[in-house]
Amino acid sequence: MNAIHLPSLRNAEYLQYMKDFAGIINLNNPAALQIDAKLAAFTMKTAELEQLFKKAMANDRTQAIMLLDERRDDAINGITAFLQGYSYHFQEDKKQNAQKLLANMELYGSGIARQNYQSETATINSLIMDFAGKPELAAAVTALNLQSWIDELQDANTLFGTEYLSRTQEYGDANPETIKSKREETNVAYYALRDRIDALHVLVETPPSPYSTVINQLNALTDQYTGLLLKRKDALPPDNPEQPS
Repeated sequence: MNAIHLPSLRNAEYLQYMKDFAGIINLNNPAALQIDAKLAAFTMKTAELEQLFKKAMANDRTQAIMLLDERRDDAINGITAFLQGYSYHFQEDKKQNAQKLLANMELYGSGIARQNYQSETATINSLIMDFAGKPELAAAVTALNLQSWIDELQDANTLFGTEYLSRTQEYGDANPETIKSKREETNVAYYALRDRIDALHVLVETPPSPYSTVINQLNALTDQYTGLLLKRKDALPPDNPEQPS
């Protein structure tokens, strides 16, 4: 059966993958395939994870974090669009200044707003430091009157970081059974189920194997999520590997 790098899935993606995985198996008569016991254990862990995830999403701070993330996304996308427009300017100096700043932004990948929470926070901090600390970039910012955009980006990113850390502390204090540890438990149940299907399939002596259909369907599901991870990886700078948010 095809493998997937589970740690790279964000929490919402991870949960949906696990639910889809169980859903496909349920459509293929798990009792007849002799995998109903492993499926039941896996489904129980997935349900426990979903409850933790719902609690986290219901947290007031989570809603504030989502709004602040949207605000900083708007700022970084606005800066990008602003500079892209000026990169075609008929005045050569404005064109060159925009191109310098865009070239520096491209060092961090083409999809900063699509990075996970932690990566985006670090990337924006580094980008703002570049714009302020590198003389040729600071001069370009001044020449293009870009400072108000940068101030908005920095303010949104700072507020986001503060709110994110506060939620982490609050959620950890309120519930010691974190989503991370529950994901690890779910992983164990997932691999036990997957390995049993593979083992029973290998033991079939006379083809066709009754497990071929469910394996093909599960592989198609896994390939879809792997494709999602590959697209996101291509948009990230090399030094910022994807981690669950």
